[in-house]
Amino acid sequence: MNWHDIPSLMALRAFEAAARHGSFSAAARDLNVTHAAIGQHVRALEDHFGQSLMQRDGRGMSTTAQGRQLADSLSEAFGLIATASTDLLNQTKTRAIRVSLTPSFAANWLMPRIGSFWDTHPDIEVELIPSMQLIDIRRDNIDVAIRYGDGNWAGVHSVPLMPAGHTAVAAPNYLKGCKTNCLADLKGSRWLLDDNRSEERLWVCENGIDLDEENVTYFATGQLSREAALAGLGVTILPAPVAAGHIASGALVKLCEEVDSPVAYHVLIRPEVVNPARDTFVKWLNVQTIENQI
Repeated sequence: MNWHDIPSLMALRAFEAAARHGSFSAAARDLNVTHAAIGQHVRALEDHFGQSLMQRDGRGMSTTAQGRQLADSLSEAFGLIATASTDLLNQTKTRAIRVSLTPSFAANWLMPRIGSFWDTHPDIEVELIPSMQLIDIRRDNIDVAIRYGDGNWAGVHSVPLMPAGHTAVAAPNYLKGCKTNCLADLKGSRWLLDDNRSEERLWVCENGIDLDEENVTYFATGQLSREAALAGLGVTILPAPVAAGHIASGALVKLCEEVDSPVAYHVLIRPEVVNPARDTFVKWLNVQTIENQI
């Protein structure tokens, strides 16, 4: 297709409306522009094609033979565009909400709570997409992303969901009888760390622990390091919201907690997309975090 031969879309819309209404004034009201703007667009098309497309017909306007042929084709083409757009919008309204999040956050925080969303909103389907990869919410057609960091992501609307400072934890029997008042007290422990999270290592190092001199086992995911800690193999570091459930159940004990962490979990959406079902889910997420703090 040679786009250089095709006039502007606005000019074609103006002409189609004028031909359909038989009036520049009615076309102007339809497109919310001025009468003069419609006339200018029609004259621009006539100059482009080198022939007359509309003519006066009493107090109104009518198309020439060539103009009628173009108007009919445009009406059909705009109708196809409108149908395709409506179909796609309807699919968006009825399809599942696509939620991107880390496997650890999905398993430890969201899954124990998602049942309440299903109970109160049975008409809204949620598709969870757990991944350690940093996805592009536009390219991957994601409705909601829950990310861990400082909130400085370009091109998206980011709102803090909950604080997410680090917590050092271990199984109750691992350090039984040992008192820990700070992270430095854990020197000499077996460390079970997620190889993908540099923030955890930085926190340890900032507290005077040289990991090159410690007994450290690195895992490919936070889930594996957490499972190793649950099995009593050593000390791991988890985001506080992920650790909270295990601490409450007694499966893990809190050894040390980061104060005033610069990182948090954030909810990311595309601000240009209107999606009531997505907004309902985001509102529910915020209610869950508020109730969790009470």
